Amino acid sequence: MDLLYFVILISSLIFVHELGHFIFAKLFGVKVITFSLGFGPKLLKLRGRETEYCVGVLPFGGYVKMLESSTTDIVLPEDRHRTFEALSLGKRVIVVLAGPVMNLVFPVLLYFSIFVGDGPFLPPTVGGVLPGHPADGILQPGDRIMAVNGEDVGTFDEVKRIIGRNPAKALQFKVFRDNKHVEVEVVADEVFGVEEFENGIAGGQQKQLGVYERLGSVGIESSAPAAVIGVPDPESPAHRAGLRTFDVVTHIAGKPVRRYMDLEVELAANHGETVPVTYMRPSAVPDALGGLASMAVYEAGVVALTPNATGESLLDRAGIELADLYVAELPADSPLYEAGLRMGDKLLTLDDAPLNAWSVFKERVWRERDAPHQIEWLSARDGRERSGEFRIHREDFTDELGQTFALYRFSVQHWIPLAPEEFVEHPAPLRYALTKAVEETVDVTRFIMMILVRAAQGRISLDSLSGPITIYEVAGEEGRKGTEYFVWVMALISINLGLLNLLPIPILDGGHLMFFTVEALLRRPIPLRVREIAHLFGLLVIVALMAVAFKNDVEKRWDVIRGHVRELVL
Repeated sequence: MDLLYFVILISSLIFVHELGHFIFAKLFGVKVITFSLGFGPKLLKLRGRETEYCVGVLPFGGYVKMLESSTTDIVLPEDRHRTFEALSLGKRVIVVLAGPVMNLVFPVLLYFSIFVGDGPFLPPTVGGVLPGHPADGILQPGDRIMAVNGEDVGTFDEVKRIIGRNPAKALQFKVFRDNKHVEVEVVADEVFGVEEFENGIAGGQQKQLGVYERLGSVGIESSAPAAVIGVPDPESPAHRAGLRTFDVVTHIAGKPVRRYMDLEVELAANHGETVPVTYMRPSAVPDALGGLASMAVYEAGVVALTPNATGESLLDRAGIELADLYVAELPADSPLYEAGLRMGDKLLTLDDAPLNAWSVFKERVWRERDAPHQIEWLSARDGRERSGEFRIHREDFTDELGQTFALYRFSVQHWIPLAPEEFVEHPAPLRYALTKAVEETVDVTRFIMMILVRAAQGRISLDSLSGPITIYEVAGEEGRKGTEYFVWVMALISINLGLLNLLPIPILDGGHLMFFTVEALLRRPIPLRVREIAHLFGLLVIVALMAVAFKNDVEKRWDVIRGHVRELVL
């Protein structure tokens, strides 16, 4: 089956490439003698009116044989105007470019076939606004975003896409708030896609390629936090009633509560009346799945809550707040555990600066990830404020290419599940799929071009070059996962093929374009003998690169290959 996936992958991409040459040659009136998919002995031959269509036994390439007067082709007088050389220089450039361009356009169709099936989507509603970010105080939870910079949006994914492609720029938001349309301006931050700090692990420092993606961010989230509460004061009405930190409130006086903001609304007018509160309490399952997983089950309960009659906030009146700053997971080998922090404690300050959100805590630590930090917290055990010092773990690595990078481990997490939102269908699925497909193709093309530049600079070793064995394995692996995975790989390799063919190496399309450039400068064709020698040199370069790639493939799999040989011999 792997062989079938490999043949489908390679043959499809070669066909698309050669089809580009073929179509434009025909459009410009060039006589095409042979259209071949593959090399070597012919498995299949079909004769058209003037073109022979064939499939070779070796699916590692293909070619379009056009009538050329500079070769051994017999050119009849009536066909002289139909030779490739008879075309103007501009048309010859188009014919040669058509192959690589088809390989760069084909992924748009492949990605489109994937994205057109996406959905349903989260609605373009602001679920939360991160403190200290550009949208803080401008956009509000519950705002329905109608358009960004005049571009109508129907999903939160589109909102993120527009913001992401406009770093450090002013964005005009049209939102629906309080039953009316409001227009506000937010200047997006500029962030770098390389700096990620999720789930306690972050890669950092010098990426091998030195690629830093500039993205825009305004600090909004698609979903609002669920009604997960923190109860910091053991003398508060909530604690006396029996509520505890990390309880998930589901009903107030019989009314359903889905988000924490719903909880605030339901208790906003309560100044001393006793109300029943239904909650779900997570309870850890010890040694879940034999210690392979961390699991918890919900235990339901109901309490009678009597808030204080006075107080401006829910914390003042009931002793309840969002559990955002409470520690939910803290391994014993964590630097913060060694500093004295424990599960259930509430973070108060970092380096003497107050903390108002977990995201702020995480961002401050990341910005100064190699520095020691002073942390203050409210202990869940005795209600006292405590402090300690910590420094996040850093591990330095050097890869096989001599590039160094650091891995930071920051194993402390909070627990704020997001309230489920009602999904929506995209109002313009075809436009969405095409836009996403073009953007994905551009992003992948830019990334591969950067790899080629780094290789030319010597920052990427030839030892990282992979060949047909790797492609064979990847095609099989992704094919077994499903059609969507296989299509992603096909798109990636198609872009690779298109860009590699544009390299200025004689025998490749880029080599032909190089000859055309020289021809344009000299105002005369390059002598046939010079081109033949250059093509021989180009062929040697390609063979050498293929040999290196094959060697790398074999070395990476030498133990497996040796094992198979032993089985056959013994």
